[in-house]
Amino acid sequence: MQRPGQDAIPNDDVPWWMKYAGRGLGTVGGGIAIFLGVWVCTGILFAEVNCLIAGIWQMLAGFITIVIEAPCCCMFLDFVQNISNFMEQRPYYYRGGLYIAIALPAVVLCANLSTIFGSGLIFGTGVIYGMMSLGKKATAEEMRSKAAAAGTSSGPSDVPNSGMKSSLVDNAQPVGFTGSPFDSNV
Repeated sequence: MQRPGQDAIPNDDVPWWMKYAGRGLGTVGGGIAIFLGVWVCTGILFAEVNCLIAGIWQMLAGFITIVIEAPCCCMFLDFVQNISNFMEQRPYYYRGGLYIAIALPAVVLCANLSTIFGSGLIFGTGVIYGMMSLGKKATAEEMRSKAAAAGTSSGPSDVPNSGMKSSLVDNAQPVGFTGSPFDSNV
């Protein structure tokens, strides 16, 4: 049982302002995306079928964002709380990937200012959740010590011991050079 206001993922070391920024941008951005999606749907008056589909997609994306971020806005639907609880138990990169994936099709279908701004807010929410999934930045002392340890390696023989998985430097071959192409002694 969780207490009210308790995080679904304890000890995630994400700043409180970033959590509120993601939730706030998702809620406000979802509402704006729904409104602008209705506006984009008026493109059917000019026989722009792609803009109609983009507007419907943007409204759906805004609704999904509001359902996940602010289920209190849709409490008249009984399945909303289940969806919100399901996404709360997942890592942050699930939400980030979902928001980025549902924001792109509307812009691809009809690239006008309304779809770019409405879907851009949802995309920005996905970016914030992606940044939250990266975790907390190391302290300055930890970064200095790791940089100093990495700077003490003297050559390619030390590279495999440093934890790097690249074999690019180890497999480097010297470049042969026989002279300039315009050498008169050829």
